[in-house]
Amino acid sequence: MRLGPNLHRIGNDIVAAYLIVTPDGITVVDAGLPGHWNDLTDELASLGRSLDDIRGLVLTHGDSDHIGFAERLRREHGVPVYVHAADADRAKGGDKPKTPMGPLRIGPTLGFFTYALRKKGFRTEHLTEVVEVADGDVLDLPGSPRIIGLPGHSPGSIAIHSSIAGAVFVGDALTTRHVLTGRPGMQPAPFTDEPALALKSLDRLAGVDAAWVLPGHGTPWKGSPADVAAVVRAAA
Repeated sequence: MRLGPNLHRIGNDIVAAYLIVTPDGITVVDAGLPGHWNDLTDELASLGRSLDDIRGLVLTHGDSDHIGFAERLRREHGVPVYVHAADADRAKGGDKPKTPMGPLRIGPTLGFFTYALRKKGFRTEHLTEVVEVADGDVLDLPGSPRIIGLPGHSPGSIAIHSSIAGAVFVGDALTTRHVLTGRPGMQPAPFTDEPALALKSLDRLAGVDAAWVLPGHGTPWKGSPADVAAVVRAAA
């Protein structure tokens, strides 16, 4: 799905990943579920590109519904996978704290888990090798992605800003469609380690110059990142 000249999405409003597309190559942001591999190759084919054009994969955090095809891409095609140091162990299959599910509705919750099964979420491989990044890093990848630390959902949750894409990718720092309730609109994401810290971290988006705020779950949001913190807090 084309969002802009240098920006594409794969997946859907339940689980999404993104491509930053440049003449010098492609940066993938998040890896969805294992079954999104076919979505990735189909989207690349529609662009006249291939897996060989991917220069790197950057994870917004290390949860299983964001690392789906990451290890396959690393192992089979030599693509480096970048993740914040504080989430490196999580991406490799380390322990994750139990978090309350919170409110849910049967229909949307079943829809989320059914979609995850259809996309082979039960076959997710954890990473065996990662490249650790830190807040403030600008990666030598297509689109020059800049790392913005947003701890809260997980210790190493980050946003990724790319000027050429006109976007900031926020992972699960927020959602625009709650996967357990189906509620639309910008709001806190479920399964968050430290909800209060996650809300506080959103203030770090205020100075980001982007036209798109792109979550891992929900519709792409077009608007100023400066408005994000207030909107999410109001929804909370």
